[in-house]
Amino acid sequence: MISEKLKNNAYVLYIAVIVLVIFRLLLTITIPLLDKTEARYAEIARIMWETNQWIVPEIDYGVPFWAKPPLSTWGSAVSYLIFGVNEFAARFPSFLLSIILIIITGKMVKKEGGSFYLPGFILLTMPEFLIHTGVVSTDTTLEFCIVMMMISFWKTMKSDTKTYWNYIFFVALGFGLLAKGPLIMVLTFPPLFLWCCLDFNRFKQLFAKFSIVIGLLITAIIALPWYYFAEQETPGFLDYFIVGEHYKRFLKPGWKGDLYGSGHSQPKGMIWVLLIAFAFPWIQIVLYKLWKNRTTIFKNEWASFLILWAFWTPIFFTISSNILHTYLLPTAIPIMFLIVYWWEDLTKKKIIIRTALIFPTAVFIAYFGFVATGQLDSKMNSDKYLLANLKAKNGNKEIPLYYWKSKNYSGQFYSNGKAQVVKNEAELDSVLRLNKQLYFAFPNKRKEEIPQKYLDKMTLAEGNSKTSIFVTK
Repeated sequence: MISEKLKNNAYVLYIAVIVLVIFRLLLTITIPLLDKTEARYAEIARIMWETNQWIVPEIDYGVPFWAKPPLSTWGSAVSYLIFGVNEFAARFPSFLLSIILIIITGKMVKKEGGSFYLPGFILLTMPEFLIHTGVVSTDTTLEFCIVMMMISFWKTMKSDTKTYWNYIFFVALGFGLLAKGPLIMVLTFPPLFLWCCLDFNRFKQLFAKFSIVIGLLITAIIALPWYYFAEQETPGFLDYFIVGEHYKRFLKPGWKGDLYGSGHSQPKGMIWVLLIAFAFPWIQIVLYKLWKNRTTIFKNEWASFLILWAFWTPIFFTISSNILHTYLLPTAIPIMFLIVYWWEDLTKKKIIIRTALIFPTAVFIAYFGFVATGQLDSKMNSDKYLLANLKAKNGNKEIPLYYWKSKNYSGQFYSNGKAQVVKNEAELDSVLRLNKQLYFAFPNKRKEEIPQKYLDKMTLAEGNSKTSIFVTK
């Protein structure tokens, strides 16, 4: 039964969820693709859409992108076919998957007598989840597959006989291998194994309720063909992806083998600091309740299942130096379920709700503040507005665009892949001789690398806090 206090808060939860979904959709439509992660994956999908190369994603024309499998790229590329090439289309698959998760978890909670809107409120006020509801990346597809695996495992184990959830587990595993590779097994199998170890009878139930041979065959049919064809088309992929991306990236600080960027070196254990920040304020409540109930918490099957699910990810990444806050996204759903589990016992719910709204409110104020003051274009880490202004100035005349040493992915996307790179002075001399007029772009922090003699031949055409674009005189 829903408590009277929860009934009193139900309307607030309902309104908050609706407003947050609409606001997040607005951001999905209006914010330009940001460098470098968002714009990079959006451009990879754009190239796939343009070239019809659906097997091996390409980070530039003819340059394979081995860092991640193609599931999220397929999603954005198909979205381009439906909606055209734009920010909304690139982000729509991520937005849709997040909304589906909110609906699935809402129905689960409602079935147990809770509020359908409570899971959505918790998730959409959690910074990590709110950010990824409509961000072009591989993390949302991975999260979706992990959630479906964990939920289907739980439902299969709690059923009296074999159920279709048994097969959903293996389907989700197959798509997870296409979302981010073997990492999905690393983030799901250990907590499931540990949960079974809490009661060894669960191992017997597991083998009785799961069709393991058929299930693994389903997983193989879904995932293995892509890995085979990717290696056939671009030999060397498996070595780079399996060894480099799944071993060296996490265990070697500042890993130098990354073909598409640089390692994100952080002190070991930083993942916990990120968890405290990006799961605010819900992780703080979870930690408090865990400490308060530390002697009895593992006696409850559901609570122990959620605890192992939620904390295995940060435990695993504790030993890694190459980390991002995005690695914490798989913890959002179990943290939410733990809050729901304790919701009836929580006091001062109004204070909790107001505290939870701090982050989305801050984003709301910042967004509309930038729009009202006309600063949105200068504050965004994107070249969209710079290129749009140049296009308006030159009357849509085609003028070559060159970046110094490396392209911004947003520049590549918004120029429809026409942006090019000059890597040294010799190449710059060559393109200046070949083109009567060109645009020359570079990050402001690298301006000192460019000899003054070249800048003397140009004038500033457009610029923001991060990028300047000059045009030849």
